[in-house]
Amino acid sequence: MSRAVLKDSPNAALDKSLLQKYLDLPQPENAIQVRYIWIDGTGENVRSKTRTLDFVPKHPSDIPEWTYDGSSTYQAEGINSDIYLSPVAIYNDPFRRGNNKLVLCDTYTSDRLPTKSNQRYLCNQAMQFAKDEEPWFGIEQEYTLMDIDKKPLGWPKNGFPGPQGPYYCGVGADKVIAREIVEAHYRACIYAGVKIAGTNAEVMPSQWEFQVGPCSGIKIGDDLWIARFLLHYVAEEYGVIVSFDPKPVEGQWNGAGAHANFSTKTMRAENGIAEIEKAIDKLSKQHLRHIQAYDPRGGKDNERRLTGKCETSSIHDFSAGVANRTVSIRIPRGVAEDKKGYLEDRRPSSNCDPYAVTNALVRTCILNE
Repeated sequence: MSRAVLKDSPNAALDKSLLQKYLDLPQPENAIQVRYIWIDGTGENVRSKTRTLDFVPKHPSDIPEWTYDGSSTYQAEGINSDIYLSPVAIYNDPFRRGNNKLVLCDTYTSDRLPTKSNQRYLCNQAMQFAKDEEPWFGIEQEYTLMDIDKKPLGWPKNGFPGPQGPYYCGVGADKVIAREIVEAHYRACIYAGVKIAGTNAEVMPSQWEFQVGPCSGIKIGDDLWIARFLLHYVAEEYGVIVSFDPKPVEGQWNGAGAHANFSTKTMRAENGIAEIEKAIDKLSKQHLRHIQAYDPRGGKDNERRLTGKCETSSIHDFSAGVANRTVSIRIPRGVAEDKKGYLEDRRPSSNCDPYAVTNALVRTCILNE
């Protein structure tokens, strides 16, 4: 059936069952496959390649640095193309399994400076400066599943599905598309060690969401990037494309965001609502700074999404409210009642760099920059 629907997808045409007999071959203890994963020069796409180690790594520091051709990833010129891969976070490999690993890497130029797409470097500095406040984060990652023709999966080729309404958290063949990909991704994240918190079908058909967190400090960015990699990989096996475009379909269709839930030790303490209100006041004074940090193109992608319609605020104005999904910052109803907890920043786009988002939140709300 999938081959008939995805008739132009080369990956969907392949017989995936053939691979298993090779994966079932015995793997020597001194031949461990480690997949190095990094963010390329677009600031929103991930790349990977694999090498064999003769031991089982337990920590990122066990894994040797490596290099790659930055001239093929928009990060270097051909005359000086080697970019360093510096391992920073290690995960179990849900595809190769066994002792094989995934390792997320920072990227550095030949003179050992962070590449422009290495947002983790400054984010990690901010997290270290703010560690006494124990910043926690949760990110709600929305995405859209696309056919090989870059149209939403399962949509009529020359038209549109029925209007939004029945699809959000829906069930049934006329409401939900490709749940198999979502379930496979969920389990892959759990196996890998990503702190995935949940998932649900979103408002637009073929649009889904998964949540990562709560994570402390830099881990939220690490886990979200690996979760994105795993999603791309799972969907690749099905012959489907994952889009993190914040407005994949123009008109009265919901866009896709990466809502960032944020709290500090003080916010989580008794009467923490006062600290939440202080943070919102600080954020109101730095609206432009955050808009520029919340998508890879300095706000240009979010212009298509943050229109004040389809459950969004206007990109031009800062707003806040309780249980209001048309504002910049939402205070959840339970937080308002408990007078402590967290705030939700609804502005980050689905293709944001979580390091840039959490770096901005910490520097504005904790470090008062």
